[in-house]
Amino acid sequence: MNDAHSALRGRLIVLREASKIYQRGDQVVAALDGINLEVPERGMVALVGASGSGKSSLLHIVGAMDRPTRGEVTVAGQRLDTLPESALTAFRRDTVGFVFQSFNLIPNLSALENVMLPMEFAGAAAPERRRRAADLLTRVGLSTRLTHRPRELSGGEQQRVAIARALANNPPLILADEPTGNLDSKTGQMIYELLKEIAKERTVIVVTHAEPLAQLADRIVHIKDGRLSPQAQPGASAENSLQQQRSTTHG
Repeated sequence: MNDAHSALRGRLIVLREASKIYQRGDQVVAALDGINLEVPERGMVALVGASGSGKSSLLHIVGAMDRPTRGEVTVAGQRLDTLPESALTAFRRDTVGFVFQSFNLIPNLSALENVMLPMEFAGAAAPERRRRAADLLTRVGLSTRLTHRPRELSGGEQQRVAIARALANNPPLILADEPTGNLDSKTGQMIYELLKEIAKERTVIVVTHAEPLAQLADRIVHIKDGRLSPQAQPGASAENSLQQQRSTTHG
């Protein structure tokens, strides 16, 4: 293992002074302004902020859907700010699973076929795609809905299909952008609990403006005007923070 990999051990995501600057006419807008953040290899992180705070911009840069204007972005040992486009495509396919507010399922495909699709792009054989898709849908509680198309599913069921699809290529990172925004509160709670369970074996970052649901995460990162607030504690896991609190209490 090289020195760079050794330095990143235990940390899936490392951002160093990451910024995203847009030019709107004569106005310069900093969607992200010098973000420093470390996220461990497992656990659930809630990224909380108001509309326009920069949380979706941060998610897009971590997921290689956009590049920073300046700064370093390292995910799973790869420097995303320097990778060529061809390598970024492979990174998105193999390393990241995306879950969106609007589900983004293909309407003319069944639940099973929607989950199989990412594996086809990854080159998996048809029997393996079908077997794994069925297993994933069973895991999210949809074993009896494999042949149903999106219009035949409730909003909560569609989002569970989307989560199964995000897991299709077994990525180490799941990025969920307002995954409960189109769901009622009870269904939203169930989706967050499912993501929390998934976070036991990989990293899950959830963008939300709902503080009550964010409390289910292992760590909450607040962002405002493109900057992390002091509550974010860059580099500290929820477990480490709790240990620090205990030491202070008993010291």
